[in-house]
Amino acid sequence: MAPQKTTNNNPSEVVTMNHSPGAAPPRSHRVVIFSTIVAALGGLLFGFDTAVISGTTGALEREFELSSNGLGFTVAIALIGTVIGALSVGKPADWLGRKRSLMVIAVMYFISAVGSALATVWGEFLVYRLIGGLAVGAASVVAPMYIAEISPAAMRGRLVAINQLNVVGGILLAFLSNYVIGLSIDDATAWRWMLGIEAVPAALFLALLFLIPYSPRWLVKKGRILEAHDVLVKMGEPNVEQELADIERSLKDDDNGASDRLFQRKYMFPIFCAWAIAMFNQLSGINALMYYAPRIFESAGFSTEASLLQAVLVGGTNFMFTVIALFMIDKLGRRPLLFIGSIGTAASLFLVSFQFMAEEISGSLVLYGLLGFIAAFAISQGAVIWVFISEIFPNRVRAKGQAFGSFTHWFMAAAVSWLFPVFADGNGGLVFIFFGLMMVLQFLFVWKIMPETKGTSLEDLEYTLHVRDTKPGTPEAATSA
Repeated sequence: MAPQKTTNNNPSEVVTMNHSPGAAPPRSHRVVIFSTIVAALGGLLFGFDTAVISGTTGALEREFELSSNGLGFTVAIALIGTVIGALSVGKPADWLGRKRSLMVIAVMYFISAVGSALATVWGEFLVYRLIGGLAVGAASVVAPMYIAEISPAAMRGRLVAINQLNVVGGILLAFLSNYVIGLSIDDATAWRWMLGIEAVPAALFLALLFLIPYSPRWLVKKGRILEAHDVLVKMGEPNVEQELADIERSLKDDDNGASDRLFQRKYMFPIFCAWAIAMFNQLSGINALMYYAPRIFESAGFSTEASLLQAVLVGGTNFMFTVIALFMIDKLGRRPLLFIGSIGTAASLFLVSFQFMAEEISGSLVLYGLLGFIAAFAISQGAVIWVFISEIFPNRVRAKGQAFGSFTHWFMAAAVSWLFPVFADGNGGLVFIFFGLMMVLQFLFVWKIMPETKGTSLEDLEYTLHVRDTKPGTPEAATSA
């Protein structure tokens, strides 16, 4: 989309004309929204790929003659891939750029889907699931990072949360797809269709990525200032020159040539915050529930078919409350949502734990407890984590910081998901008590330590979080530059 022609030579004024406070967003904000939706398709595939395996476990046991340990490893192999993908994508994202990295991720999703569906031996299947996991881990870093870097400060929370909305949409789509395919296709081949259908959205994702611009902050980092200027104009930035100056200043090395190392003393606070929010996200037990939902419901007395249907209810609740969070995250802020979520998830988990420890389990109360947990999680941790991690790190180390936060998330996801069936077989009630206690600790972290980031530009946050000595746009900042 070309910038609107005008006789005024100041490009920043192109987008501020006819845009008074309270008016509709500039037409050029449509570029931001479209680009966000496209990038967030990586989140849709992220959610689909992680959840789809839940409907295939029985068939995989029979097809590849797996033991319980073999099945656990088969489920966990994609999570191992997510850890590697999240940890290793930072440098490629800086080298290739966010847009090209998303293209590579789309290709990996496609290869994983087709390869997993056609695999004839266990080892081959593991390789393709590992590739899918690599794509999930990389997407969890790059998609929210790209969205954060193209978003106006006032819209950033909602726009980054669209990625999370697509993640839970992908989870719901996977549960629905598994249920429909399981009812309509023969058991011997249904699992192949469940896994292979992902190739369709992966191909669409790749095609649409050709239509979105590069991240302006990445362009500035690469010295492509004119291109960054044009992108900011197209995206409706009201003060392009000031924004460019702030981005350039934030990318300058405070130590005149020191390397862009993430693990420096001045970055310790954002590192700790990213680590804590990612760790608590998984210590809630969310991925254990997503991967083992049918088995949990069977343990509560539901039939196999009913358990698959309950999984769809879980996915639907997750999606609905993520939509609610999308409209609340920039109004209430990140911390209030986490306060609500910490209380709601803890109460729901304690209810489920007491049911599993009772002499007679009430399947209805287990269902209500787990749906309450999903609702509280979706409206808080689920929406906040990727927004917060994408905001908390300075421009110069954002890719590495995002990779660190995502690595922590997926490492904990792999550990919890791998260990959950082992401990749940012994005493499921104690496992849910543990998850509930972790949510109490999360409440204390949010109350005492976590900063609020809503409505502040990424460059101003560097000053607020004490990783930069001067505030952008002030005389002191201009002097220090």
